[in-house]
Amino acid sequence: MEDDMGIAQGQVLWTPDAGMLAQAPLSDFGRRIGSRHGVDGADYRALWQWSVDKLDSFWREVWDYFDIQADGSPEPVLASQEMPGAQWFPNARLNYAEHIFRRASSERPALIVRNEAGEQYEVSWAELAATTGALAATLRELGVGPGDRVVSYMPNLPQTVAAFLATASLGAIWSSCAQDMGASVVLDRFRQIEPKVIFAIDSYRYNGKLFDRSGLVAELLEQLPTVRHVIHVRGPGAGTTPPPWRNRLTWADAVEKPAPLRFNRLPFDHPLWIVYSSGTTGLPKAMVHGHGGIVLTHLKTMVLQHDLREGDRMLFLAGTGWVVWNLMVGGLLTGATMVLYDGNPAAPDGDALWRFIDEARLTHFGCGAAYLINCMKDGLAPREYAGFTALRSINATGSPLPLEAYEWVHTRVKQDIWLASISGGTDIASGFVACAPTLPVHAGEIQCPELGVAAYAFNEAGEAVVDEVGELVITKPMPSMPLFFWNDEGNRRYLDSYFDVYPGLWRHGDWIRFTPYGSSVIYGRSDSTINRHGIRMGTAEIYRVVEELPEIRDCMVVDLEYLGRESFMPLFVVLRPGFVLDEALKDRIRGQIRSKASPRHVPNEIYAVAEIPHTLTGKKMEVPVRKLLLGGDPAKVANPDTMANPASLGFYLELARQLNAPAGA
Repeated sequence: MEDDMGIAQGQVLWTPDAGMLAQAPLSDFGRRIGSRHGVDGADYRALWQWSVDKLDSFWREVWDYFDIQADGSPEPVLASQEMPGAQWFPNARLNYAEHIFRRASSERPALIVRNEAGEQYEVSWAELAATTGALAATLRELGVGPGDRVVSYMPNLPQTVAAFLATASLGAIWSSCAQDMGASVVLDRFRQIEPKVIFAIDSYRYNGKLFDRSGLVAELLEQLPTVRHVIHVRGPGAGTTPPPWRNRLTWADAVEKPAPLRFNRLPFDHPLWIVYSSGTTGLPKAMVHGHGGIVLTHLKTMVLQHDLREGDRMLFLAGTGWVVWNLMVGGLLTGATMVLYDGNPAAPDGDALWRFIDEARLTHFGCGAAYLINCMKDGLAPREYAGFTALRSINATGSPLPLEAYEWVHTRVKQDIWLASISGGTDIASGFVACAPTLPVHAGEIQCPELGVAAYAFNEAGEAVVDEVGELVITKPMPSMPLFFWNDEGNRRYLDSYFDVYPGLWRHGDWIRFTPYGSSVIYGRSDSTINRHGIRMGTAEIYRVVEELPEIRDCMVVDLEYLGRESFMPLFVVLRPGFVLDEALKDRIRGQIRSKASPRHVPNEIYAVAEIPHTLTGKKMEVPVRKLLLGGDPAKVANPDTMANPASLGFYLELARQLNAPAGA
């Protein structure tokens, strides 16, 4: 069915040209597999099928292709395939940070740093190595060793990257929260892991405003008694009087004494970092990933799936509390230059970032899908002032990318662009279904499951299905699955999170449909699925058609299945400036859903709201709002400090009061 913008679901929007096919490392890897294993490596579906059928052979080939440097032996590859608890490369010892610096080049910068004020500078590989070495030596002098936790409350700065790499080089365990997270959010995370050292900034700037964080850091220190030292990075609001933090060491002092880079080679599954679930409805899950699993997975993902090559330049809009930041830093494994953006990408205006992408000759740009949608809604047309001659790909993640956003990118940014929607998660620090440079892009669809990822859609009978919507299930282990959750007695939260429905198989919690040619469509979280009159539908299907309307900037739908009462499904819409939600617009919205999504999923009521509640990583908070409207305790349903816009809950709190008022009240 054609949409109003002139494209159809599944329409081919882009195909790789001969140059892309010839230069893509995936093509080279496919030829290698073909010659060694008799697989048609030019056929991605055949290559993927082999990669999940022969897990041991595939991951050993990844190991050899990227020439992993390790002590011991890469055999056996997989000592146990049990999930959870798969044992990868039990006889190998390596270090993540060592692999980051293997492809250091004097010819290209390691980092390009840019902020919202337009200030820009480069960090050479030599400078990054020197800073990392000096900082690692300081941490060692402070008593930090393998297994100790080092945490960060920092923006997207080169100091943050160096602090992480120094931590990893020692075998200590890294964990990060973004500088805009509130005290309760940070404490919910860091208290669980009892850190020894914290890197902290005193202030930061966002959207032209200065935010003081010195008092908040002091509050963190009061509540984190295990922290022995604070390494203080000066922010834009730093004054002449230093903050009264205990055992404070300035960044300048921490990196003053030169020291050579040293790498502690560790068991393959030695913890590298701890990352967290959103924590919107409970204590965040503290997910632990290992050195080896992240090295192998990020090389496979960034090089083979995303086509990131030595000398490329990549920017992914991500705060330091989002696992996408970790993935972006992993791009350094390839010898590419990573671009760190600090601040509001729409400051001082919506065109500024696009101009920078063009002028800095970036090859890869990634962002949350919401960023592209907002640019489209704001009527931006970057191709009118930028040629993007170096830009090969745009990645969108965090939520499904609607058809009109595909259309906008190809007509308003660059016609011949590899626009790839990808979906993975904090849980695996990479993608389940993502992209490949040798495949076409179909509008509204994710190109493929990643190599080595046995991803399927399961129906209610627990059977894998094609061209039907089902639960996203991973049937075989991946090296980057969490080793465990921190302080998870008996592995109970881990088992309940992924293995409660299909024992021994990972259920991720997304609704997905795989097409006969291997692409996929994500329909939203399975725990927020709309079930009306026995027909299930993912919320993303409704968002796609509603947000096609020019009057609508954002929307959210929930299904309130009252026990003993008829189901009630409200739709909340954020209008673009100048529009009002009158009956005529409501009728248009209902008609749009009825004709393009499902007549059984027309909302009972439509409300105009100022904002849709979002998490700090940009996800719509469907499940917390649903629980709130069903009468849940607001204090337990959603933690405001985990939200990008906590004030937005006011409307829903009042609506919950009205919906749950006693009859006749």
